[in-house]
Amino acid sequence: MLHTTQLYQHVPETRWPIVYSPRYNITFMGLEKLHPFDAGKWGKVINFLKEEKLLSDSMLVEAREASEEDLLVVHTRRYLNELKFLFERVEGISRATIIDLDAHQGNGHERDFMGDKRVYIMDVYNRHIYPGDRFAKQAIRRKVELEWGTEDDEYLDKVERNIEKSLQEHLPDVVVYNAGTDILEGDRLGGLSISPVGIVKRDELVFRMVRGRQVPILMVTSGGYQKRTARIIADSILNLFGLGLIGPESPSVSAQNSDTPLLPPAVP
Repeated sequence: MLHTTQLYQHVPETRWPIVYSPRYNITFMGLEKLHPFDAGKWGKVINFLKEEKLLSDSMLVEAREASEEDLLVVHTRRYLNELKFLFERVEGISRATIIDLDAHQGNGHERDFMGDKRVYIMDVYNRHIYPGDRFAKQAIRRKVELEWGTEDDEYLDKVERNIEKSLQEHLPDVVVYNAGTDILEGDRLGGLSISPVGIVKRDELVFRMVRGRQVPILMVTSGGYQKRTARIIADSILNLFGLGLIGPESPSVSAQNSDTPLLPPAVP
């Protein structure tokens, strides 16, 4: 029997490709202030973008809440996540790539897509921190393990070279980009040393390389355990907009059409 749902909606062209809801910001009698994760950072990102006159409430897309029937569909299919719905619901989607640049090794989508050749996973992470899931690592097609304190130049070089190889090995119909900011210097849980400028450059690099191949990209903001990450995420979105990489009608952009190179030339 075909399942009907209200989750899918027509999005007018006047809306930005930014999905947000105030319900993303978690509060509970002030106890959220004791948690290392800034549970209100998404609202802060939106407020920063409003202050910069980039967008207003009427330009945002608000996701609809899944009904109990919707969730039962997911659970009866052994916790299929949103990406698997793409294969069933969206015409033309048969191959996907996950670019996971959160500081931690992914082990959720790895386990979800274990053995699924439609999904290619590239993961760049600090090899010394949680979760160290050896079983989940089997699903990572391109694994880039980093050492404590990895800095901008080495990090960006490895990200660029491995995205290039990933897209050559598996050209997808859609890319899901996990843009974690727990790689930021000073993040005690991430253990890396990437500067705010490095994070902005990383996001630009990913968008240029993916959009340059005419592939749609979905960016999600995940880990990031410092209060200043909200400002960095907002700055990155502003940079992507200024470069024409995002927007209501962003044209496809060549990976090589920037006035400045993505990375400085290698130093002998």
